[in-house]
Amino acid sequence: MFKTILSISFLLLFLNAPAQVSKIDIPMKKGKVYYEKNYELSPGLQQQELYKRVLKWFKQDAQSAKKITTSSDKNTGEIIGTGLFKIVTGSTGNYYLVRFVIDIKVHKGGYTFSASGFYEKPIESGISNEYSKIEYRWWDYRQGKPWSAEDETLFKGITADENALMSSLEDKMKI
Repeated sequence: MFKTILSISFLLLFLNAPAQVSKIDIPMKKGKVYYEKNYELSPGLQQQELYKRVLKWFKQDAQSAKKITTSSDKNTGEIIGTGLFKIVTGSTGNYYLVRFVIDIKVHKGGYTFSASGFYEKPIESGISNEYSKIEYRWWDYRQGKPWSAEDETLFKGITADENALMSSLEDKMKI
């Protein structure tokens, strides 16, 4: 009798467990995908020097992304641009283009990196091939309703590529 009650208890506990939460870490701010990190370097580094380094970084494609400067203001130390990732999601030749805004603000001794405004565009036959906000797809994925079997690979790719992009800037700024 005790074994039966114990077995039923474990079964009920298992069935009552919450749905598995995504282990992919995509930061959000006000319901939007938003990467942000503040870097404090040597207090002796001047804003103009850091500004030049960021502009140079924008001109060099990172391993994982293409970057284009869209505006820059030497006086405020702000450089804004667009980033583009190509994320391959399988062996079928399908991939996604992920476009986003990069905003870097330099100040004496450091800088702040942010990436926001993420849009994804599937490149595969039978799909509309239009950009759409990534948050729609990310929301459904986290609720256990992925749009396609490739969603997990897409979101892991965004996280990996964004971290690699931030690391490439960090390396450039330390030189």
